Amino acid sequence: MLELKRDQLGQFSSIESFRALVEGMSDALGEKATAVALTAAGRKHGQELAGKLGFKGTTQNLEDATKQIAEVLGEEGARLCIIDKITQEGDTVKVYTTETLCAIGGTDEEPPKCTFTLGLVWGVLTELLQHKLKGSQTKSVLRGDSYDLFEFITVE
Repeated sequence: MLELKRDQLGQFSSIESFRALVEGMSDALGEKATAVALTAAGRKHGQELAGKLGFKGTTQNLEDATKQIAEVLGEEGARLCIIDKITQEGDTVKVYTTETLCAIGGTDEEPPKCTFTLGLVWGVLTELLQHKLKGSQTKSVLRGDSYDLFEFITVE
């Protein structure tokens, strides 16, 4: 993979640019196809990130991993979202996020879903937990919830 090199602008761009990208994709492909594409792109990036964090094929304490993931995705890293906590109860993993990149735009009736962010976290957790997961966003700050909550269930 080629390394991004932008000497003056650096590696970050604006939320408005990301929103324009998502809206343009949605206009061209439709909402469902865009959601599938963004989730898949996020998962792929998340799997790559898990490799960089050393999660592939290793046993990692979820609490320690949460700190690493939060650092890489948060204010000191990619600024994709703030991960407040990750919990696991049986076969269900819950990821509590705020300030997600995807949580922009939409309408009062249909707030946007955090497709790329959901996918990225999904990819990281799949590698970390070494299980196939099924993921969904179950809460949204844009619907008045305290978090954008992603839930992942282990599938056989």
